[in-house]
Amino acid sequence: MKERYTCPMHPEVIRNARGPCPICGMSLEPQVAHANVEDENHELHAMKRRFWLSAILSIPLFVISMGDMLPGHPISSMLSMSTRTMLELLLATPICTWAAWPFYVRAIQSLKNKYLNMFTLIGLGVSVTYVYSLVATLLPDLFPVSFRGMGGKIDVYFESGGMIVTLILLGQVLELNARNATNTAVKKLLGLAAKTARRIKDDSSEEDVSLDVIVVGDRLRVRPGEKIPVDGSILEGASHIDESMVTGEPIPVHKQPGEIVIGATINGTGSLIMRAEKIGSETLLSRIIAMVAEAQRSRAPIQKLADSVAGYFVPIVILIAIGTFVIWAILGPEPRMAHALINAIAVLIIACPCALGLATPISIMVATGNGASMGVLFKNAEAIEMMRKVDTLVMDKTGTLTEGKPKLVSVIAETGIDENTLLRLAATLERGSEHPLAMAIVRGADELGIAVNKADEFDSTTGEGVKGRVDGHEVALGNRTFMERLGIKTLHLDARAEDLRINGETVVFCAIDGKCTGLLAVADPIKESTLKAIRILQQDGIHLVMMTGDSKTTALAVAKKLGINSVMAEILPNQKTNTIKQLQSNGSIVAMAGDGINDAPALAQAQVGIAMGTGTDVAMESASITLIKGDLMGIIHARRLSQRTMRNIKQNLFFAFFYNMMGVSIAAGVLYPFFGILLSPVIAAAAMSFSSVSVIGNALRLRQPALL
Repeated sequence: MKERYTCPMHPEVIRNARGPCPICGMSLEPQVAHANVEDENHELHAMKRRFWLSAILSIPLFVISMGDMLPGHPISSMLSMSTRTMLELLLATPICTWAAWPFYVRAIQSLKNKYLNMFTLIGLGVSVTYVYSLVATLLPDLFPVSFRGMGGKIDVYFESGGMIVTLILLGQVLELNARNATNTAVKKLLGLAAKTARRIKDDSSEEDVSLDVIVVGDRLRVRPGEKIPVDGSILEGASHIDESMVTGEPIPVHKQPGEIVIGATINGTGSLIMRAEKIGSETLLSRIIAMVAEAQRSRAPIQKLADSVAGYFVPIVILIAIGTFVIWAILGPEPRMAHALINAIAVLIIACPCALGLATPISIMVATGNGASMGVLFKNAEAIEMMRKVDTLVMDKTGTLTEGKPKLVSVIAETGIDENTLLRLAATLERGSEHPLAMAIVRGADELGIAVNKADEFDSTTGEGVKGRVDGHEVALGNRTFMERLGIKTLHLDARAEDLRINGETVVFCAIDGKCTGLLAVADPIKESTLKAIRILQQDGIHLVMMTGDSKTTALAVAKKLGINSVMAEILPNQKTNTIKQLQSNGSIVAMAGDGINDAPALAQAQVGIAMGTGTDVAMESASITLIKGDLMGIIHARRLSQRTMRNIKQNLFFAFFYNMMGVSIAAGVLYPFFGILLSPVIAAAAMSFSSVSVIGNALRLRQPALL
């Protein structure tokens, strides 16, 4: 697929080739970062070449033009004024033509596109400075007295034009280098991806092949120390896998047959044979890169303020520059026109809307990259801005607070049927379901060596239970509501079921041929990090709500262990969305954390939907934040990063607004009547470059991890 390029300040601009943004003039960047940094640095290399030529020529240009200020006036004694002026012309011409050429091109494009930008101001300022000096050198008689200083001399400003270009080029080099650093986290992920895989052929021989030829179902060997080539599951062997590159968790995870492995993670000391299940753009790593790229191109709501100001900024600056010229030409000291010209140019040069436009997107780019390195994927910039405002967190129980890997812990059979038979019938029926409880029952039967058959007439009622025919028997499994719906009495087992629920176990009633004949109890261990995360969230003043389809007794038992006071139990999937709406109607900013298909509507309804990366693809598609590791500590990281990012953006916007207001005012000469201070165009150029680099430098502080 052909690579596409976009602008960090204007993500709506998408092109099939490199070049400047038609709106702001900034260099377009690949939509997705490359592992090879050199692939992205054509613009940087070109700017460096122009900068070094400009810098080399600017040094003698500056020395010659400022020769009278040197001790002993060596330049004055060696060269006449006309010779010095001609040398300045020769040195400044390559700088103000070839080196500055990209600025002129982008300035002309801004006029053609009717989008005035920083390059409009730079092109106008540099060209006026150079052309004025050129005409003053070659055709001095064209200028009236108002342009002449002492002795009728016409000052030229070749050194100003040359130094302006040099300093702006330096700013561009620093800015491009800094912008390159914003994708560091993503580039590291890309650089660590495997390049080849060792495929096991049908005749059991092995060959090293490119990842491009791997297909789903291929058997791959992963030797000790190698990278997992693609996403898949282990068929043979066991090992510890370092998944820190995608989860941020430094401790290797033990993996054994049947468990999932992630492409680009690193195998430990064990030898594995795995089955390829997700390849190419379907792998977790590729999806991470795509989500980060999409988030970096999105706009935060706060960006609207900067966009609104920037849209009027350049025309206003041009009007201020014209006004500055007129006022100095009428009221300024002699030579009035020369002073008017220089101050107008200083206004044009110092006013950099680039800093204003970069204030938000550059922070978003760094934040999303940093989040990806911690296993926190933001779907868009709005999620980053909204996460810090959340005051209510609704959490699904299974797979969110708990490990999502429930285990069968009890089988209770009524008189007339043994436990193994009850479990065999239940496991046979549940084999057709993908619910975590069903999988726990099937695994429990497998561990006991109980063979399961095939169920007929399988039917599932979401959130309640399943029924079907097994070995000629009508079998039903589910909660008490499901049994009541089928007209099956559970009264004789309710007390036993309640005792199990008090211990935090989930109870499944089992009915055979219309009679409730037993109970199956499943326990889902609480994740190790859940309790710590809940305590931090409560300290932050977040109202926590546990919402589950499980029974009230079981839900209360889990909530008691975790210290959660608000519990909504026996909630059906179609009721979860209404629960979120009810909380929102009370003025709450709600985040919803879940991992299942049945959580998807609620995730979409919440202001911030948070999907566990260990859950379903549907949940991740519906959510605005995905936690790759799948535990609540990721929510803490997301919240801290959101707070830091918005604080960083506000700092950038304040600096950009304050800088431009102060810079333009000083350049226009408001301090001259009081302190005799004027701002040289050279100093204005340095200040202009400093503004953009400062904004980017401040944004790069977000790469530092937050302390929890």
